[in-house]
Amino acid sequence: MIAEVKELRLVLEWVYISALPKLEKFSEDGENGRVRYGLSSMQGWRATMEDAHAAYPDLDASTSFFGVYDGHGGKVVAKFCAKYLHRQVLKNEAYAAGDIGTSVQKAFFRMDEMMRGQRGWRELAVLGDKINKFTGMIEGLIWSPRSSEGNDQADDWAFEEGPHSDFTGPTSGSTACVAILRNNQLVVANAGDSRCVISRKGQAYNLSRDHKPDLELEKERILKAGGFIHAGRVNGSLNLARAIGDMEFKQNKFLPAEKQIVTASPDINTVELCDDDEFIVLACDGIWDCMSSQQVVDYVHRTTGLGKQVVCGVRESLDRCLAPTTAGGEGCDNMTMIIVQFVQLKKPLQSAGSADERPSPTEEAGTGSDSKAGESEPK
Repeated sequence: MIAEVKELRLVLEWVYISALPKLEKFSEDGENGRVRYGLSSMQGWRATMEDAHAAYPDLDASTSFFGVYDGHGGKVVAKFCAKYLHRQVLKNEAYAAGDIGTSVQKAFFRMDEMMRGQRGWRELAVLGDKINKFTGMIEGLIWSPRSSEGNDQADDWAFEEGPHSDFTGPTSGSTACVAILRNNQLVVANAGDSRCVISRKGQAYNLSRDHKPDLELEKERILKAGGFIHAGRVNGSLNLARAIGDMEFKQNKFLPAEKQIVTASPDINTVELCDDDEFIVLACDGIWDCMSSQQVVDYVHRTTGLGKQVVCGVRESLDRCLAPTTAGGEGCDNMTMIIVQFVQLKKPLQSAGSADERPSPTEEAGTGSDSKAGESEPK
């Protein structure tokens, strides 16, 4: 009887612990002559961690790279992008010519190309540690590269013969939102609903658009490619109109990659920074579901105004967004956030006033279905 009671107590303890959110965070910060950054990610209430990120303040001698990747249907595509996307930006000939926008656009499409075939299957398997029963893919804990890891590893991605030579790519996918800073030029590329926001004199401006299926431009492409939208989801399944991976929506051999039902084609936004620009925030939708762009900017101002390190503000933001229970829905997703301050502009952060004290924005933020009023795009 005593043994049975002890066994029951152990079972109840396991159920209780497994029902709690995972609050452990992966955090990192750093700086150079251009930027000062802090990042943090947390699994939260989700059963697994499907976010990934990349932070390379020294992508090369004059360039910094930051990115967030939110996986869905599995973790490996987000991990793959975190490992390889910035390398492909560097390798593209447009990058050497100074055309960052073209190089990052091609890098997004290159992710889908690289994940096909025997080599793609093997690389995705290497990034994980367990078999997904639906896809046969090996998956594991999220892979988060550190900025100290090299970016110049030679890799010609040679074709490999093998049992998975006809592998069309993963059925899981990932958003991608990256920011590349060179001198006073900031290039933001986005596919999906992760988001990049800039703070200009305390005002939040969206530098990316959330790609939802109900947007007119997205809907037109989806229907022309033979897809449909049901309950706000592509083919009744995916609530994103653009993503890397999700190869089941990219099988029309008569259409180019940018016209498939779901496309990896990113929106590219290039901004010339000025003295009023303070920092950017990149985050997955686990943050934006809980806070508007302006609320995040205000919160960053408050935490840094108290003299806290950037990374501390990021960690506190994740805790603030975490839901107390899973009853609602908001605050139950994985969360990843990166804050990047512009050191080269040589200006300290100023405490932001209230929203009523700021001039009214001239343009509504974004065009996504979950855009918040009062957030605009920089001119």
